[in-house]
Amino acid sequence: MEHRTARLTILIDPRKKQLFEELCARQDLNASQVVRKLIRQYLLDHLPDEDVPEWLRAYQNRRDEGEQTRS
Repeated sequence: MEHRTARLTILIDPRKKQLFEELCARQDLNASQVVRKLIRQYLLDHLPDEDVPEWLRAYQNRRDEGEQTRS
């Protein structure tokens, strides 16, 4: 589990925020969970392999295993 000690503040259009929160609720997730997942995915997609830290590789491995079971 990640240590949640840093805060990220963003500005977003109120209409987008409302839609985002509604969609999160339909998926039984809160906005913070989804934003953390989006950030992890962005890092994995854009960091060169040699720059991906070990703690982030664990998420990559879980994601890859999930994709293999769906195939």
